[in-house]
Amino acid sequence: MPQHIIIDEKDNVAVALTDLKKGSIIEARNKKIELKSDINRAHKFALVDIAKEENIFKYGYAIGHAITNIKAGEHVHAHNIKTNLSGVLNYKYEQQLTEVSLPFRNLTFKGYKRANGDVGIRNELWIVPTVGCVNGIGERMLNALKAEVDNSKLDGIEIFKHNYGCSQLGDDHKNTMKILRDIVLHPNAGAVLVLGLGCENNQPDVFEKFLGNYNKDRIKFLTTQKVQDEHEVGMEILRNLFAKASQDIREDVPISELRIGLKCGGSDGMSGITANPLLGKLTDILVSQGGTSVLTEVPEMFGAETILMARSQDKATFDKTVHLINDFKNFFIENKQPIYENPSPGNKEGGISTLEDKSLGCTTKCGKATVRDVLMYGDQITSKGLNLLSAPGNDLVASTALGASGCHIVLFTTGRGTPFGSFVPTMKISSNSQLAQNKPHWIDFNAGTVAEGKTLDEVAEELLNYVIEVANGKKVNNEIYNYREISIFKSGVTL
Repeated sequence: MPQHIIIDEKDNVAVALTDLKKGSIIEARNKKIELKSDINRAHKFALVDIAKEENIFKYGYAIGHAITNIKAGEHVHAHNIKTNLSGVLNYKYEQQLTEVSLPFRNLTFKGYKRANGDVGIRNELWIVPTVGCVNGIGERMLNALKAEVDNSKLDGIEIFKHNYGCSQLGDDHKNTMKILRDIVLHPNAGAVLVLGLGCENNQPDVFEKFLGNYNKDRIKFLTTQKVQDEHEVGMEILRNLFAKASQDIREDVPISELRIGLKCGGSDGMSGITANPLLGKLTDILVSQGGTSVLTEVPEMFGAETILMARSQDKATFDKTVHLINDFKNFFIENKQPIYENPSPGNKEGGISTLEDKSLGCTTKCGKATVRDVLMYGDQITSKGLNLLSAPGNDLVASTALGASGCHIVLFTTGRGTPFGSFVPTMKISSNSQLAQNKPHWIDFNAGTVAEGKTLDEVAEELLNYVIEVANGKKVNNEIYNYREISIFKSGVTL
């Protein structure tokens, strides 16, 4: 196993692939470098002397500038590097597309074909509250139903509790309605009970109209204030929905129907070297077969956004990408918060120094594909290929938004580890083998082998096969342990 990696020929730092000791001699670029301090795995060290104010290059791009003179072999991190980013920028459309053309492979998965022509990778029965006030009622029904039916006939029976649906105004109220609508209509659900109270802002009858043209045979409403015994009425509805959904069967579906969400959290310095580029390779494979991937976490595009803008399919898509970035920056400014106060403490401990460092690693998840569309928060996918989605970096909010956009599954890379899961399968992909070994009940796939001798292409094939297995019904850890929840973006006042 190599001791370090130089990601791009322009870089003036290398990344340690294992813990390195002070005084160690590293051979890089035909010269020997003595390390001036211990360098932890995934952290950076200087390949050359770097003068104060000089840019630090990683991934072939500047990730900030030196705030002091740095000697070759010194640790390069948050103590001696600072971001170059500031303010809202003006952008110029300079298209640079890379044609991703891979042979057609006629890949398929076994999915559930829905009445509207959509396809799901799970067949589940969901309870979706219109307001947090009925969470307890829904959970009681859920437990009662699980106790009396054969749970093996469905892939899952779930309630997705949340705190909203009332005491909200403006965009917050609209966002709650949008996300709940998207969940109710998601093809991973074979049947849904929409559970309301009756006096909430998110009125059940208004919400029903907001759904548009929906399958009234598989989506039912119950307003608990309008019935005497809401539990028994709800149970009768759930029993009928269970009977209908349990008749659904899996059928062969072309992989062009698969939609994956791209997310990272608890990242470390290895994320941009192993796990995120691995998702980039998978994205290129999937898109070349006619499938769809969605990249979100807008604040973690800051510093790498021009790369995405250059890959826009046309000027209109470029303009939407500019709005995506600058609208989020203005949101920070309006709330009197620094735009570039990132990465997190865990990111820094894992070797990420600046937002550029984080963003350049983060955006490798979408490979080289052309950006086909840009979605606002709560919007649903209408264009196949690579899409960008407006949502924050928060793991639960962003993963919920990816599922709500129509993604069947979220592929979630991590260097530090996290157990949570959203309302769609949330596959955890570790950036390093140590994490995979320490947390096998969290981690579903180990991308650390990319740094241990396997090629990116080899591991991408392994991941592709695993993703198809999951699409066919194999459960990931968040499903096995029932770590499933939703989180809705909130920006305004609560009444």
